[in-house]
Amino acid sequence: MGGNYRRHVVAYADYFKDFKRSLDKASVARIYQTFLYVMTFDKIPAKFFRSITSVKGLYEIRVEYESNIYRIFCCIDGDLIVLLNGFHKKSQKTPSEQIARAKKIMDEYYLAKMGEKHD
Repeated sequence: MGGNYRRHVVAYADYFKDFKRSLDKASVARIYQTFLYVMTFDKIPAKFFRSITSVKGLYEIRVEYESNIYRIFCCIDGDLIVLLNGFHKKSQKTPSEQIARAKKIMDEYYLAKMGEKHD
């Protein structure tokens, strides 16, 4: 996604891509529309982007489409929004196992990044 944006969205490994493959085209289009908001707004509204208070550095991109609610976990690395994984939210509270999985992937991302610096 080129252009003049405040931040850029990138996917780490295949976790987000695997999630995206499970969705219909209209849901994917809504997710990408939300990514555009995240990339362009100076201050991202909480409707679209929130910190996960129980895990430092972990955020969720919030997407609603028709009767579906999706959450895409991410972290911020400079001007990058790094997509970790996503899920179809079916309850009011975000399941703790989804948060734990996202934290594990975030830790994996930073370990891989540190490994790149030492190569």
